[in-house]
Amino acid sequence: MVADNDIQKIEESRDIMISAIAQTMVIYGVTPSVGRIYGVLYFADKALNLDEIKDQVAMSKGSVSTGLRDLLDTEMVIKVWKKGDRKDHYIADKDFFKNFFAFFTKMLRQERNITLRAYEQVEGTLKDIAQNGDSEEAKETAKGDLEDINQTMTYFDWTLRLANAMESREIFEHFPKYKGGEHTGQE
Repeated sequence: MVADNDIQKIEESRDIMISAIAQTMVIYGVTPSVGRIYGVLYFADKALNLDEIKDQVAMSKGSVSTGLRDLLDTEMVIKVWKKGDRKDHYIADKDFFKNFFAFFTKMLRQERNITLRAYEQVEGTLKDIAQNGDSEEAKETAKGDLEDINQTMTYFDWTLRLANAMESREIFEHFPKYKGGEHTGQE
């Protein structure tokens, strides 16, 4: 009886943590429902298939499938093969550092690539106007825009180095990991 009570308390604690994970996933652009899927897999004692996940999160099979695809794309969930079972099974990658780095390096690179492509489209036009514009106003405006864009490129060079430092784990040389619960002197 006491053991059942303890198991129930553990389940309630897990529900609270899963709810917190679901809420924090919104910060990273992931819906709370996808966060719940991740939370369920995070606390699962074994790899779960789609039907088992669906039953635990009380979502439709289609929504769970879409959520799992999002989690697979961000490498927060891994698909695993289970001997003797034709269904796909999933486990959560519990390394929050890896998840954080994977998410942010992807976002930083995406931001940089979109902006660089746009810059490539306008660079020739702005340089031509800056040198051969019809008026001094147009020339100065084009020069100003080129200077603004160059300053932005400084930011993108920095974010690229940050992304590389996260991927290589060099960032831990500057911001070391502390064991959970250790006091770091920072709030």
